[in-house]
Parts: sequence; structure tokens; C-alpha cells
Amino acid sequence: QVQLVDSGGGLVQPGGSLRLSCAASGRTFRNYAMGWFRQAPGKEREFVAAMSWSDSSTYYADSVKGRFTISRDNAKITVYLQMNSLKPEDTAVYYCAADSRITIGTMRGLLEYSYWGQGTQVTVSS
Repeated sequence: QVQLVDSGGGLVQPGGSLRLSCAASGRTFRNYAMGWFRQAPGKEREFVAAMSWSDSSTYYADSVKGRFTISRDNAKITVYLQMNSLKPEDTAVYYCAADSRITIGTMRGLLEYSYWGQGTQVTVSS
């Protein structure tokens, strides 16, 4: 049973930074893809970033490219989302997700991920 625990959200001013963490357990994640999604009030959940655990290839939504970085710590089995130059429109609940069946072509697909964290709130406001 895969378990994902999100953390690291909070309130930050525009232009500030936050680092989200996703601690994973219950499997060997060697062949998994790990993703970050977000959902703002009144909006659908959307793709933010993803990483292939096997080759560390990364993928980003255009809206966060150049500002956000996804990375991992193998020893801690933890995936991070470093968020810099935050904007008010980045305000959302952020969710970590994982699945072992994802390919390059499906990395951004919300419905492709079977396992989800509980979410962590990020609020960007002055």
C-alpha cells in the first residue's frame, strides 16, 4: 500500500519561496512517476510538475516553468517541489501523486495517478 504525505505549505508574500515535501512509503519507487498537482478554489485540479523516479527526467506546466523545481531524495524516499517567485495565482492546495504505470506521454494526466497525498495549502498574498 502506497502512502504519500504532503507537507510544507503556508502563507508567503508574492515573490517569496516555499518548498513542499512528499514523503512516500509502502513500495519500491524505482519505476514510479511522481507528480505535483494543484487545485485553486472553484477550479479543476491541474498538473504542476512531474518526475520519473527511474531516470529523473522532469516535466513542468508552462505556468511554473523556470520558477518551480521538482527533485527527489532517494535515501528519504521524498519528492520536493521548490517554488520560487511565487505569485498570487499560485495559491491552491497542492497534492503529491504517484503511479507505476505512467509513460512520458501520460506524465501530465491527472487520471493517470492512482496514489495521492492529502494536500497542503499554499497561499500567496501580501
